This record gives sequence, structure tokens and C-alpha cells, in this order.
Amino acid sequence: MGHQHNHGQGHATGNIKVAFFLNLSFTIIEFIGGFYTNSLAIMSDAVHDLGDSLSLGMSWYFQKLSNKKATEYFSYGYGRFSLLGAIINSFILIIGSIFIIKEAIPRIITPEASDAKGMMWFAILGIIVNGAAVLKLKKGTSINERVVSLHLLEDVLGWVAVFIASIIMQFWDLPILDPILSLLIAGYVLFNVFKNIKESFKIILQAVPNQLSTNDIEKVLLAFDEIEAIHDCHLWTLDGEFNIATIHIIANEPNFSWEKAKTLKQQIRKVLYDQFHLEHITLELESSIEDCAYKDCN
Repeated sequence: MGHQHNHGQGHATGNIKVAFFLNLSFTIIEFIGGFYTNSLAIMSDAVHDLGDSLSLGMSWYFQKLSNKKATEYFSYGYGRFSLLGAIINSFILIIGSIFIIKEAIPRIITPEASDAKGMMWFAILGIIVNGAAVLKLKKGTSINERVVSLHLLEDVLGWVAVFIASIIMQFWDLPILDPILSLLIAGYVLFNVFKNIKESFKIILQAVPNQLSTNDIEKVLLAFDEIEAIHDCHLWTLDGEFNIATIHIIANEPNFSWEKAKTLKQQIRKVLYDQFHLEHITLELESSIEDCAYKDCN
């Protein structure tokens, strides 16, 4: 189980590395193109992509760091460093989006002409480059990969919008479309960033993962003939993928042999991994006559 997790993390590191170099290269091209075409939409996306590039670089570093094994200081390993990268990434995007909004509002009041044909060609290039990065990350399972993939998908959608607007502006004199697009892109980015931050903080605060339920686990465990009751059941996730559980189990026999206890624990771990994808399970087995200090805990 641990091997599968590490393999996935290593794959995530390679995906983010490729996305980083694609994004950084295109960001440089964008700044040149935005200045050349006098397009706020392109310049705004360049600022957005610069933030993405910095974030991707940090995400790459933190994802690579998250592959390290447990130490005496970090007994669960470095898995949450990947989550830290996602959170920093999100806050950088918020700052970039606020900058875009600040620059777009004056351009709506006083629109400026843009090179619509130049915008069109940059939009095509943006769709190709960012689309390639999205394809690289679309099968990622870590929250870090999902956040990065979402940013790049937003870029693709933004470039599709720029492409459509550039076509329209070649036939009609509507320079106001450029700053309006900037506001729409910024609003869409902020909406999705706040969703990702919410999910990240749920993980940090050790909330029960969305796909898990203590009630469902209790029903499954009480189906075992050897189990009388369970209590002190806690579920959380290390990084959005690696799920953890600690459970106190009361056996229905006062004298439960060590061999029987070992077999029961193995069966429980297999069921919980197969049905709920719990990868780190700590079980406390108690007899029905034992006075556990945690019996009143939920």
C-alpha cells in the first residue's frame, strides 16, 4: 500500500515538472505578445501565468519533497508538503487575479485598441501549450496535481475566450471586449481557487474525507461475528489521497486469544482497504469486560 502511494507521488512530481517548464516558457512569450498587441487580456494572462509558473515551481519542489520517507521529526513522512504547495499556489493566484481586476476596470471605462489578429495567433499558441500541460496532468490524483491542472485548464478556457474575442474584434470595433475578458477570467479563477483552498483547509483541520463515513465503517465492522461494538473511530487524510483511520474494537468474547486477535485485525484491514481505500489503519482491540477510558468518545 505504501509502495503504491510513493509511486503515485513520483509520477506526480514528473507531471508537475513538465507543466512548469511549459508554463514558464509560454509566460515569457506572453509578456512579449501582450506588449506587442497592446492587449490587457494577454498581459493579464501573462501575470496570471507568471504566478502559475512560480506556483508550479514551488509545487514541483514540495511534491518532490513529499516523496521523502518518514523521519523522527516527521513521523508520517512529508506528504503534506504537497498540500502546502497547493495552498501557496492558490494564494498566489488570488493576488494575481486582484491585480488583473485592478488593471481591467480603467480599461472598461476608457477602452484601448488592441491588435486583434496578433491576439488571435497568441490565443492559438496558448491553447496548444496549456492544453498539452493539462493532458499531462489530467490523470493526476494528488490535490497538488488537481490544483495545478485546474489552473492550466482555466488558462485553456481563457485562451479560447481570447480567441473568440479576437475574431469578433477583427470584424467589429469592440475594444471593450479585451478588459471584459480579463474580468471574466479573473472571476472564474477566484471562484475555483476558493474551492480548492476550502478543500485544503479541510485536510489540514483533519476533517473526515468526503468519500468516507464513520457510520458506513461501523456498519461494515459490526457485520463481523467477533465484534460486539466499536468506538473512538477517527478518519482523516494526510494529503487528500493517503487516508488514515484509528478505531477501538470491542470483541464479544472476554478472553480473546492473541492468534485470533491477529487474524481478526488482518481481516479488518483488508476490508477497510478494499472498500474504503484506508491505507494506514491503527486498531485497538478490547474485550467486552475491559474498562476503556475512551469508550464515551465519538
